[in-house]
Amino acid sequence: MTPFKLSEELLDQINSDIVAQNNKALQTLVKEYHYADLAEIFEALQIDQAVYLFKLIGSEKSADMLPELDEDVRESILDALSSEEIATEIEELDTDDAVDIIAELPDEVRKEVINQISDTEHADDIRELLTYDENSAGGLMAKELVCVNQNWTVTRCVREMRIQAQEVTHVHSIYVVDNKNVLLGRLSLKDLLTANEKSKIKSVYIPKVDYVTIDEEGEEVAKIMSKYDLEAIPVVNEQKQLVGRITIDDIVDLIKDEAEKDYQLAAGISSDVEADDSIFQHIKARLPWLILGLVGGLGSVFILEGFEGFMNHPSHKALFFFTPLIAAMAGNVGVQSSAIIVQGLANDVVKGSLFNRLIKEVGLGLINGGSLALLVILFGVATQQPTDVSLTIALSMLCVIIVSALIGTFVPIVLNRRGIDPAIATGPFITTSNDIFGIFLFFYIAKWFLA
Repeated sequence: MTPFKLSEELLDQINSDIVAQNNKALQTLVKEYHYADLAEIFEALQIDQAVYLFKLIGSEKSADMLPELDEDVRESILDALSSEEIATEIEELDTDDAVDIIAELPDEVRKEVINQISDTEHADDIRELLTYDENSAGGLMAKELVCVNQNWTVTRCVREMRIQAQEVTHVHSIYVVDNKNVLLGRLSLKDLLTANEKSKIKSVYIPKVDYVTIDEEGEEVAKIMSKYDLEAIPVVNEQKQLVGRITIDDIVDLIKDEAEKDYQLAAGISSDVEADDSIFQHIKARLPWLILGLVGGLGSVFILEGFEGFMNHPSHKALFFFTPLIAAMAGNVGVQSSAIIVQGLANDVVKGSLFNRLIKEVGLGLINGGSLALLVILFGVATQQPTDVSLTIALSMLCVIIVSALIGTFVPIVLNRRGIDPAIATGPFITTSNDIFGIFLFFYIAKWFLA
């Protein structure tokens, strides 16, 4: 399959057909493209053109495309539609996708749209899903699934599955429940096809099945599905009754969103923003961390002032030129350590004693710091720098690297244990704190060593 690539020629053709209202040509054209490719086309059109084409292509195709659209484009298109038209689109979607879109609508419009949905069961499912936190298993799940009763015969099971499968886009698993809808296990299609037609499902199904509860956090669901290579996982309530399922595409979207959030936190951006957001949104997201950096910089100034008398000594002035080097090494080492820990926490591989992990970082700091300290001494020899100055810089760098590694390891672990996103530790927080500690240690060690 050749990957889709949006071209100027295609856009020009669509624009021309829209201007000429050549509806038949447009309808023929869009049939050729996957809904994800259509979303890319729509995002490149002017909003009025996108709305015109959206109303033209039919809800079966346009509904599939809606979840793929950029949020701003989707919002603009939905604003141009009536509640009834939006409801028609929603009826074509699985409940999880439908809820994601409806949740973006204003409260009044949301109620109108749900009331316009002709399938009352679908509407009730949407109302239920809207009550769950969007980042919980309940908020991620879809109600569409295939489940069978343990007391059914194989013949009835196949008949019921055919009916249920009409409402499910992809059948990943067949779940087995009792008369109270309590999840018992899963059914292998191979076992079903090879079983006697009169056999009961209770004698065929597999009792072992992985599941999550409705209040399970989305990230935990992702870890479970990743660990056991699951394409879908059932969701149960407190009574272990089957209430829905989560599929891998929902988890991929969640992981992508979390990765973007963590990346922005690590870069010192406190809320989710995009390149085309307003200036005010960017200021709100960036300024708090810039203020933190400013406070850290002012702290460094006060530290330097405290060592002003020591620095005025003729033989110590050379140390001033190494201040940026020490600060940079402190920040770099801290960010490296914290980034590794944050990644490990996200993948649930950071386990065991905090003390043992800190001891490991001390050992790593001694090796890395010792190697870099040796290079500093060799640099001093090559530039005919006073031996005591070279040794001071080398010793300071060794200590700074060890301390920075400890801070970079300790802070994200503690934040995670307190329920705070540890990704905030990899950005300006670690850089600023380690700059301050680095400069202080540098001059304190220099004053002690050269006094």
